[in-house]
Amino acid sequence: MTHLPDGVKLTWLGHATFLLEAQGKRVLIDPWLRGNPACPDDLKDPGPVDVVLITHAHNDHMQDIMDVVSSGEPAVVCIVELGDWLEGKKGVKNVVAMNKGGTTEVAGFKIHMTDAKHSSSFNDDDGSVIYGGEPAGFVIELETGFKLYHAGDTSVFGDMALIKKLLAPDIALLPIGDFYTMGPRSAAEAVRLLGVKTVVPMHFGTFPLLPGTPDELRKEADDVSGLEVVDLKPGEAIGG
Repeated sequence: MTHLPDGVKLTWLGHATFLLEAQGKRVLIDPWLRGNPACPDDLKDPGPVDVVLITHAHNDHMQDIMDVVSSGEPAVVCIVELGDWLEGKKGVKNVVAMNKGGTTEVAGFKIHMTDAKHSSSFNDDDGSVIYGGEPAGFVIELETGFKLYHAGDTSVFGDMALIKKLLAPDIALLPIGDFYTMGPRSAAEAVRLLGVKTVVPMHFGTFPLLPGTPDELRKEADDVSGLEVVDLKPGEAIGG
């Protein structure tokens, strides 16, 4: 089974928010902390980070971006429309406003932006709904070549097979909650398409509307030989 390389640590902060520590750097994915009921109190302030990845514009994935960037000037990687808004309207520095299929290098990581099937919008200061560009996922490639895939909020889609072919992630962080994203049955198909043997479930249990469980994923994917479903609790980590 594929675990994290030595010196790499992945902490689940609840919902879809993760902190990746590797190569002496800290990467925060989908910064939803203070209002996240699943995030432990002692992790609601993650401290300075070097990179922030935002999969899409919904509040439960980027609500705390301004607090996070106020503690430093991390590179903020996101889809171009959202990046332009953060830079032009909010004055965020070091924005990397990219698009799907592209790769950027930040803080020693190669960041590959992938497709995701979802929606993306947010409320502006006056309450109006703003289009946030299309949702995305990320494959984070370390200097060793190890690759971690954060799928973002998504349904299963057939082109996950292309993510396997072109990027070959070693570990996948997959939503399983259902209702807003794929549930366990669809996530099991995502596992087959991606060809991964290690999965960290996310985006489940935060609210009653997200009933999917890791045990259900194990059951739905019991035909996948050697699969490990890593059932983290918010605040728990793998690696180190």
